[in-house]
Amino acid sequence: MSAIPEGYGPLPRSSNFLQMVGPLYCKPEGEGLILGLRIEERHANSRGIAHGGLLTTLADLALGFNCGRTAGFGRTLITTSITIDFIASASIGDWLTAHTDLQQTGKRLGFANCYLMVGDKRIARASGIFSVIERKAA
Repeated sequence: MSAIPEGYGPLPRSSNFLQMVGPLYCKPEGEGLILGLRIEERHANSRGIAHGGLLTTLADLALGFNCGRTAGFGRTLITTSITIDFIASASIGDWLTAHTDLQQTGKRLGFANCYLMVGDKRIARASGIFSVIERKAA
């Protein structure tokens, strides 16, 4: 596989699920993050292109992480709704990025849009709504 593009580092958060999906990378952009992923054979469907479920997962992560960055300490976000439109495909070996346009994160809801890109080609667009939840003290 090709090297990770300059400016990207490992995503600072992880979980068993993210490890299974990844490895995921990120790069600061303005007040947000661009998420990146090298498409591997294990990410592909039977036609050899990135599975739509993987693309949806990456969009959900990018939308949620970027909304969450503005939600404030002690608050977490839960996906309420996500829509995605597939425009083109990503192949094994492609560097896939998720660019987020944060609309608003308020006291109860967060809204954002996202484009998944291979190079300068848009392959999907997504829109998400997130419920903002106060974390309970342990």
